Amino acid sequence: MWKILGEKALYLEFADVWKRRVMEIASEGENGKRFCELMEPREVLYLFNGTNGLHSFNVQFPEDTDPEDLQFLADVILSIAEDTDRPFVSLSGGYQKCQVIFTSDREPELIGAERTDGFASGKIFMPILESLTKPGRANDGMF
Repeated sequence: MWKILGEKALYLEFADVWKRRVMEIASEGENGKRFCELMEPREVLYLFNGTNGLHSFNVQFPEDTDPEDLQFLADVILSIAEDTDRPFVSLSGGYQKCQVIFTSDREPELIGAERTDGFASGKIFMPILESLTKPGRANDGMF
């Protein structure tokens, strides 16, 4: 059974469980209130790389986030990660490799209801295609 910070979880719940558990554990410390205030509004995205077995928790921040706040959050998360009795991710009692990433980048959504303007279907590739078909451009791959 998968566990996130000691709590059983289904794969689809990993991001939500990780965020909630990190906040619960951090709230036990002296700066818990500050940590929870900074972490609560953040979106967490979970990704698993099956090739190398690495679990990733990507925490989304606005570009104008104070670097001191980021350092504070990182310090608290590192202190939680150092607790070997409660790994971020475990499977059947065994430790799993994991990383936490702070980011302000947003990937454009190419399809779906929340699609990013200008990135619908083939529009994102049009500049590339246009540059490849301009007159005078040699295409060495065709010969």
